[in-house]
Amino acid sequence: MNLPAPLRLLRPKQWTKNLLVLAAPVFTQQITSLPVMALTGSAFVSLCLVSSAVYCVNDVLDADKDRHHPKKKLRPVASGEVSASGGISLALICAVIGLGISFFIGVEFGIGVCAYLALQMLYNAGLKKVPVLDVFVLGSGFVMRAALGAVAIQVTISGWLLFCTGALALCLGFAKRRSELLSAEHDPMLSRPSLRGYTTPSLDAMVVFSAAMAGLAYGVYAISSQNAQQHPGLIMTAPFVLYGIARYLFLTFSENEGGEPETLLLSDPHILATLLLFGIAAVLAVSGFQLSFLSS
Repeated sequence: MNLPAPLRLLRPKQWTKNLLVLAAPVFTQQITSLPVMALTGSAFVSLCLVSSAVYCVNDVLDADKDRHHPKKKLRPVASGEVSASGGISLALICAVIGLGISFFIGVEFGIGVCAYLALQMLYNAGLKKVPVLDVFVLGSGFVMRAALGAVAIQVTISGWLLFCTGALALCLGFAKRRSELLSAEHDPMLSRPSLRGYTTPSLDAMVVFSAAMAGLAYGVYAISSQNAQQHPGLIMTAPFVLYGIARYLFLTFSENEGGEPETLLLSDPHILATLLLFGIAAVLAVSGFQLSFLSS
């Protein structure tokens, strides 16, 4: 489906990243509470608007570089479909509405969204040019999304779950850099300056390292966290996490499909089935279902 240029500038496909706000209500057994889910839905909308504002600014700043990239040259600003001033205006509208919703949810949530926005702006201002740091900043954004989901509904969330979220984000980020480096048919500096500092072996190592950390962190969470102690059945979700990570590594190293993780996560039938089964297992676990041979 060919979306209008202004809507493509908002990158709605990227909004799936903000579904991390669902982690808090799922793992605190509040996903069936209408007031809680209303707050979570509002948090999701707020983060979508704010992140879209960042994408608009990014496309305006990177328009010249994007014109040298085989795919990015089709972005609305780089292709001339949307003017630079139009992109900035759209960014301001999204930011104002998104921040307004965030402070309506709560002051603490609003401050957290402001911090998220500031971090993303720093990324666009120069941090994205620094190898390794660029991916860590992006990973921090994923952690903040999950944490903000807990802030929105005023619950606590396990540090191990946040650690796993961050490690998974690093895995996706480094896999994306790897794909970009391997597929570059020109000087990578033209489209992404940080690629000049990477090598394929270093990125291979970082993808595997972060994937291992993610699997380990989730295993600890599913066995030893306070939530796991209350719901031993959470261990049922671990195999799906491990399989999802292994499947992603297979696609990254065998098929070089790590370039667009947001697309891959929604198109690969194995990963889609894994996400569905993980969700079912998580809901069952926090609803009280447990295996008879597991101790609490």
